Amino acid sequence: MSASPSVSPRAEPARELLVARGVHKSFGDTKVLKGIDLTVTEGEVVALIGASGSGKTTFLRCINLLEEFEQGSITVDGDPVGYADRNGTRRRISETRLAAQRARIGMVFQSFNLFPHMTAAENVMLGLVKVKGMAKAEARSIAEHWLDRVGLAERRDHHPFQLSGGQQQRVAIARAVAMEPRLILFDEVTSALDPELVSEVLGVMKDLAKSGMTMIVVSHEMLFVRDVATHVVFLDSGRIVEEGEPHALFRNPSSDRLRGFLGRFTDIIGDITTR
Repeated sequence: MSASPSVSPRAEPARELLVARGVHKSFGDTKVLKGIDLTVTEGEVVALIGASGSGKTTFLRCINLLEEFEQGSITVDGDPVGYADRNGTRRRISETRLAAQRARIGMVFQSFNLFPHMTAAENVMLGLVKVKGMAKAEARSIAEHWLDRVGLAERRDHHPFQLSGGQQQRVAIARAVAMEPRLILFDEVTSALDPELVSEVLGVMKDLAKSGMTMIVVSHEMLFVRDVATHVVFLDSGRIVEEGEPHALFRNPSSDRLRGFLGRFTDIIGDITTR
């Protein structure tokens, strides 16, 4: 009797890490988010693109409740962010529980937000000591590891004023990933940098993506989006108009809104769509 052919085990489906459903956010009478639905699986790099005022940054800030949202839900790793249902009523969770949630969601901002009186290493160590309760020696070792990963081993004892903008942003990235977040958010992290410093920061982000870090990135760097993102989401006036794999989306946008947006990048749009 011939041997039965071996059957390869089925690959486990990618795990949903972030799930947003029906997220609405207003500032006064202005509706900024009008029902955002988005699912991000582990290891994905999701790029949010769109014109200024389309709701990208607001949605990013809702994910860790830097902005409160009026309707809908956001869960990260199965845990509802910011709010809990109590007897059918939506209630904000305690600050202690919210702080624990935020520790699992890293965020890197447009401005570097480094403490000027602390060295690069001390800036990275701070959350490890204050939030995770690590001993300083262990936190220092982790800080040095991540500063080395972002190419700043020799600058670890420098203060922010001794660093270029690109170096400061790399410290901010090291500070975020040192906390071992499940998800990391990047909000236009190159917009405050001189053009010659942009590539060094994008290079660090590319390395993080290759390592499997789950990332949501707000960016106008379209070549970076094309080359690094696994999924692109186009927002317009607080709604997701179109989403998909970057090459397909850039080559064949199905909406006039996205075609008009991509048309603003006439200096590079040919490069984006033809590769």
